[in-house]
Amino acid sequence: MKRVASLYLPSWSIDRLRRIERRAARSAEADGRGAFAALGADAAVERAQQCSVPRGGGWRPGARWARTDPGSGLAETRDQVEAAVAALPAHRRPAQRELGRTSEAVTAPYRELSRRTEGAQPLFRPGTRGWQGEDLQHTVDALPAHRRPSLQELSRKTELVDHPFRPMPADESGLVAPRRRSARDGHRGEAGYVAPPHVAQSLKQLAALPGVQFPGEGPHPDDHGKRAPTIPGPAPGQGRFFQTGRTLGSVVARVCVDTDDRAPGAAADEPPLVTVERSGTRVTIAAANAAAGALGIAPGTALTMARAQVPGLDVREAAPARDAADLAALATLLARRWAPTVAISDADGLFVDLTGVAHLHGGEARFCRRLLRLLARHGIAARVAVADTAGAAWALARFGAHDAVQVVAPGGQAAALARLPVAALRLAPPALELLARLGIDAIGQLSDLPRAPLVRRFGRAIADRIDQALGHAPEPFEPIVPPTRIAVEQRFVEPIATPEAIEHWLRELMARLATALAKAGQGARVVEMIAARVDGVPQRLRLGFARATRDAAHMLRLTLRRIEEIEPGYGIDAIALLVHRADPLGAETLAPALADEAVPDLAPLIDALVNRIGADRLWRVMPVESDVPERSWMRTAPLDPPRREVRALRHDDVRHLDARAPDHPWHPRWPRPVLLLRRPERIDHVLAELPDQPPRRFTWRGITHRIVHAEGPERIAGEWWRRAPERLAVRDYFRVEDEAGQRFWLFRRGDGLRGETGDLSWFLHGLGN
Repeated sequence: MKRVASLYLPSWSIDRLRRIERRAARSAEADGRGAFAALGADAAVERAQQCSVPRGGGWRPGARWARTDPGSGLAETRDQVEAAVAALPAHRRPAQRELGRTSEAVTAPYRELSRRTEGAQPLFRPGTRGWQGEDLQHTVDALPAHRRPSLQELSRKTELVDHPFRPMPADESGLVAPRRRSARDGHRGEAGYVAPPHVAQSLKQLAALPGVQFPGEGPHPDDHGKRAPTIPGPAPGQGRFFQTGRTLGSVVARVCVDTDDRAPGAAADEPPLVTVERSGTRVTIAAANAAAGALGIAPGTALTMARAQVPGLDVREAAPARDAADLAALATLLARRWAPTVAISDADGLFVDLTGVAHLHGGEARFCRRLLRLLARHGIAARVAVADTAGAAWALARFGAHDAVQVVAPGGQAAALARLPVAALRLAPPALELLARLGIDAIGQLSDLPRAPLVRRFGRAIADRIDQALGHAPEPFEPIVPPTRIAVEQRFVEPIATPEAIEHWLRELMARLATALAKAGQGARVVEMIAARVDGVPQRLRLGFARATRDAAHMLRLTLRRIEEIEPGYGIDAIALLVHRADPLGAETLAPALADEAVPDLAPLIDALVNRIGADRLWRVMPVESDVPERSWMRTAPLDPPRREVRALRHDDVRHLDARAPDHPWHPRWPRPVLLLRRPERIDHVLAELPDQPPRRFTWRGITHRIVHAEGPERIAGEWWRRAPERLAVRDYFRVEDEAGQRFWLFRRGDGLRGETGDLSWFLHGLGN
């Protein structure tokens, strides 16, 4: 029987905006970490002024407010802290280490809690004398407020105890776990067990339960891995920590409860957010978040009316194309990992065919909950309904109960749809308006009408929708087909090992690959050949192309040039060609090529060079808008078109009046050397007059050069908007020629007058001119 799930995303466009903002916030936080590092000196000064901890130890609670020096102005702060601590319950008052370090030179209000008491016997240790039921509470209440033990001293949270301050909830069986000594007291758990009188009967029942010893027990939980494993064999009537009488399956089922069906909603403090779209001269609301909907703003409302209702409304431009692209990406993801047949129902929903798939996810309900949790992790609210037909699932997901998951039993869609409004049938607005005039509000009322008058009055649309929703008529939908990698393969009955046989089958496979690429409308950029040998060691050859291509002769020619790299060994069982990267490549017209002069095609030459020397050794230099020489260029692929950054200007910007073409970053007025070093190299023994004379002599790599001709200086200032140290940085460049005719491009760091501009060091940055 066919089962269809309808995924409804009620605020898809709003959730997509949230995801984009969260991604941008994370990127901005990662990029701004360097800015926080620059505040280190200021933070150190502030700590020195605001904190009494020596040696820059940072802030510790109780360090400064504990002072009582005259004139410090902190008496009120100390009194406030004392009053706040006294107002807390006895078991929630902070311990000594939270109040302050009394070993420091401060006057703390809790000076009675000295560090010397930590080495001595504490006033109270759990599991020892004093565990007498109500007597313990009276003993603790009799202590002064500042000497009462904290919650950490009264009991260990990891132990199953029944102390008087915070009783543990009863277990599933209604029993209370026994009280044990803490490992901090030097005991080994159950060895020092002292049972309260009122749990003796519970202990007998707990000991009678079947104990389950978990494999790999390891050290005791309270030891934190510092001691040896607990010695087996507890005393009679005692249960080990891991012997709780539960099986592993029951523990996992109790902890990992699969009952959270709530879809994520808007945050309580989220401001009203809407997206708008323009229809002629009217701007209307396309989508609104929960906060805006609570204020009465719904899709279709005019923006002016919405702004009048909510002055602080956050308005964004709607992007239906991007919403549709992201929805298609989500459908592709579900089709790859969740179900083979997924289709887009409308702008905010998907259809998932669960026929023969639900049992792989633990059932239909579990499939829906898993899908909701996946979307919730990405901040997307959703609802899912499962029925026999796509129409019934669509109606229940949008107009059904408010539950996030709705599963209709097989054959029960008629009863489930009877109470829903007629808008759940996906009818046109004119038909809905006419049905409302006739007083037909529910689908049950509409399905009870005679079919012949209904068809004569409304046509076949309403009847077809009813039949499709009830399962009397088919409703096919076009599924999303995930893109697959193009590959061709040939297996052999007998292994081949000769170059002639390998070349023969490569010709056959290249022709098949070109046909497959043409059918897909793609052009290969990276192709990998895999030859599977008899001994299981594959031989791989990777081919790259500067331009998308499906020319079988060109690809075969590049492959045959590297055929000697294949080691057949004892023979090759199969050869496969896989396309790792492809670009769209449609039909091309030859009319311009026949009419105009033929432009030389450099792609075959570049492909031959790249596949011989490597892609990282062949590139093209692209200019970058920067005055600093090492930043004024970047590497790019040999045939990639130059990127032009076009800034969008406002219609009233005065820069529209400038009709001149923009200057090239490498202008002839500023000549540059033929070879620019990767990084400038320092030169020694420079003889030059300050402030603006070229050098007369310098030593580079142990060789002294005497200058006969020089030009300059050309001053280049630092880019102050990048880094603070470049605000005053200056370089003076000189083009010089030595006695042997070699030309160099040198610069001096600093202007020769002000020391803050540089240290007057000399560097060689380029060769030739």
